[in-house]
Amino acid sequence: MTLDLYVDGRWTASASTERIDVVDPTSEECIGSVPAGAVDDVDTAVAAARRAFGQWSQTAPSTRAEFVSRLADELERRQDEITDIVVAEVGTPRRVARWAQVGLGIVDLREAVAAAKDFPWEEPLRNSLIVREPVGVIGCITPWNYPLHQITAKIGAALVTGCTVVVKASEVAPFTARALAEAVDAVGIPAGVFNLVHGYGPIVGEAVAVHPDIDMVSFTGSNSVGKRVLELAAGTVKRVSVELGGKSAAVLLDDLSDEEFAKAVPHTVRACYMNGGQSCNAQTRLIVPRSRLAEAEELAAKAVVAYAPGDPTDGDTKLGPMVTAAQRERVLDYIRAGVEEGAKLVAGSVDAPARTGFFVEPTVFSEVDPDSTIAQEEIFGPVLSIIAYDTPEQAVEIANGTIFGIAGAVWSGDAERAKSVARRLRATQIEVNGGKFNGAAPFGGFKQSGHGREGGAFGLEEFVEIKSLQL
Repeated sequence: MTLDLYVDGRWTASASTERIDVVDPTSEECIGSVPAGAVDDVDTAVAAARRAFGQWSQTAPSTRAEFVSRLADELERRQDEITDIVVAEVGTPRRVARWAQVGLGIVDLREAVAAAKDFPWEEPLRNSLIVREPVGVIGCITPWNYPLHQITAKIGAALVTGCTVVVKASEVAPFTARALAEAVDAVGIPAGVFNLVHGYGPIVGEAVAVHPDIDMVSFTGSNSVGKRVLELAAGTVKRVSVELGGKSAAVLLDDLSDEEFAKAVPHTVRACYMNGGQSCNAQTRLIVPRSRLAEAEELAAKAVVAYAPGDPTDGDTKLGPMVTAAQRERVLDYIRAGVEEGAKLVAGSVDAPARTGFFVEPTVFSEVDPDSTIAQEEIFGPVLSIIAYDTPEQAVEIANGTIFGIAGAVWSGDAERAKSVARRLRATQIEVNGGKFNGAAPFGGFKQSGHGREGGAFGLEEFVEIKSLQL
């Protein structure tokens, strides 16, 4: 009997005998399997989380934060080991996986701990005492593209606020989640506070969404599945936070010097291709003045040379494979659609490289119609679309002209002008002249990129109910 699930503080077997193979996207070989979990597994995990909630919710916030801090320490101790797991099941180049996959997971936990210190758990308001209390049992449904970071962004905040969790990890990349559960067990987080169930979304994920004893669902994934989760959760009127797709734009304004322009274009290529373009916040649209379109093409083509697809275990590799064969075909279909719709193929190919692994050539299109398929739909691969504009007003209109709004960038020779334009973009996290990532800042979506926020104190707010004691 294989003990794959972590429920109520111990490893246990699934009620299902069916298994899901996990495939290394570089070698195309099976590297293990996890259960295709059953509804009964969800029921057992939720019952454990419900039992644990009473005591955990009444534990002092400082004590809860100390457990989360210990978890961050344990992940840091195992950072190299977990990095290897991510490389094997996702295909992220190791140089990226260590900091962007595992490193960000550690940052999530540490930022939740830091935010808890000054969080307004209680505050007076005239004759009332405003109290922030944990929502309850949280169902966390997470994707494969950042298999640690997307879980820790949820559970760090949830555990610090006093919630208990049931995690449904992606069946595509489940071994990173298992390593996290091992770390939870190692640091002694009380039984039932954290529970891990494997399985397919239509069975395990939907069981989480409809479960009457789950008080909130925090979901990250595709728009189609996110909409399904919202529909299912409506039956029990539970709270839902969803972080969905993106089609982020980098807007290069018309006052950039040659030196600044030469910095902004490769920066955008990097922001598009990181993790193979399999990021909801990937900057997949490069919006440039029409007079500088040829210059942008040349700079992008030059930058692409550094992203030759390669073995992700090699320290020099910047672009690994797509996570599955199906994902590779999805990306290639979009590249073919771009060619068919008349975009100019500056770099890349409509065919996969002739090698083992789910690889796609790094691709750049130019002369892209803002309303075309490749400019409107989330591709989730290393495909950059260069779009020309005639006026700054048109640039903002193009940037905002999709159903998405999760991230973006603005570049200008005038910092105040850049901030002014950034304020007009309908997205949550905007880089200004290459501004650095801030783990305490909010992350989430406008429009169909979702609702709810993760990160720092903003993440904690998602997992509390607000109560008023009239005194």
